[in-house]
Amino acid sequence: MSTPTGPASGLPVRMPRPRQSGRHRRPEPVAAPEGAPALVLAVPGTPSSAVRGLAEEIVSIARSELPGLDAVIGFLEGDDDEYPTLAATLTGTAALRTERYELAKAAGREAAEPEGPAAVVVPLLAGPDSGLIARIRQEVGDSGAVAELTDVLGPHPLLAEALHVRLSEAGLARADRARLFTVATAADGIILATVGGEEAVQTAGITGMLLAARLAVPVMAAALDQEGSVTAIAEQLRESGSTQLALAPYLVGPELPEGLLDTALKEADCAAAEPLGAYPAIGKLVLSKYTTALGIPAQPQGTPAS
Repeated sequence: MSTPTGPASGLPVRMPRPRQSGRHRRPEPVAAPEGAPALVLAVPGTPSSAVRGLAEEIVSIARSELPGLDAVIGFLEGDDDEYPTLAATLTGTAALRTERYELAKAAGREAAEPEGPAAVVVPLLAGPDSGLIARIRQEVGDSGAVAELTDVLGPHPLLAEALHVRLSEAGLARADRARLFTVATAADGIILATVGGEEAVQTAGITGMLLAARLAVPVMAAALDQEGSVTAIAEQLRESGSTQLALAPYLVGPELPEGLLDTALKEADCAAAEPLGAYPAIGKLVLSKYTTALGIPAQPQGTPAS
């Protein structure tokens, strides 16, 4: 029988869980510093509503990881109307930063005078493409804004994870190698397709090794924009014993010229996964490039909750 103040003697008493400390304590959320430069996502390729939607989703992921982040989009092939060019976006970002400072000063509020870059430009590219990077640099220069340009997103283990997921979604790989089941259409050789020439192929090969370790099948990189590259890699994989090939685009999507992927699939005579798109890891890598450039500590991932 219970008493007015709790259970009867001998029964367990539920006690409030004490606040945990140390490494098991929930970390304080990291937020963007006040007055931090904007993150400007440089989107290559021909703009469209689908490309804009993809870019906005990636930016949304970055914002969710770093509250208070000022993140905007600039298109290399923009028209300054529906799709703002990268140069116009940077010019507007720098002007807005100055305007905010002047308004705060006029209102008598304390505000640090803007210094350092007005923006950090992150190319929406999984791997290097010298032509696209040169164009991004040109746009940054044309804007007249002080901006810092980061490296491309890869190579990185998170990209290997994203490639694995895209292959499994297409039924071309097991979702989890540890599970004791097979996929009838699973590939036993992967062509990791990229654009950007030989440098892009070499960089993709690093992520390819990580993907091969996940899938336990050979993975070789090829350039979609180099004639004969995909065919040569497909032949090499088949000669080494692979009988069921799959093509995995090592591309976010917008940077892929129209028709190249279809041509490659005919050359390789195999199925393909979708490009990386707005997979969550892409947004996290975009943010990682930004925070690294500014020395902002990253939000710890997977920390046990209190």
